[in-house]
Amino acid sequence: MNEKVILGLQTIVTDLAQQADGHAIQSRIFASEGLAKLAEKYAEHAQEERGYVDKCIDRLLDLGCEVKLEAKKEAPSFKDPVEWIKYDLQVSIAGLAWLKEIVEAAREDYTTFDILKAYYQDEEEDMYWGQGQLELIECIGKQNWILKQM
Repeated sequence: MNEKVILGLQTIVTDLAQQADGHAIQSRIFASEGLAKLAEKYAEHAQEERGYVDKCIDRLLDLGCEVKLEAKKEAPSFKDPVEWIKYDLQVSIAGLAWLKEIVEAAREDYTTFDILKAYYQDEEEDMYWGQGQLELIECIGKQNWILKQM
């Protein structure tokens, strides 16, 4: 068993569960502000992330590992959707850099590799979405972009 991969799976369980909770909270904040499209996007995103958490838990169990319920650090929430997208984009960029190392370490374990590769591709798509939204905001202006999110 590759210890780096095992530790990586556990880190994903802990950190991605936190991120899913954060996206669920942001979804409710956006809904309360009348930003229905953003609320729906982040509610769906939270569910998707929980699915990856479940896959990582199941894989750890398949490998005979103990799964831990670790403490999670506090994370911010935002009322301003543009500030949230900027923050979430930075989380994606940093997460992809770290995740790339874990995906590479899992190359000899095809099952784990496939799970991590799919998760990486999903995170990369999220990063591109965030970049695209910030470019759109720059192009059409914040208020016009916010109107599109209602």
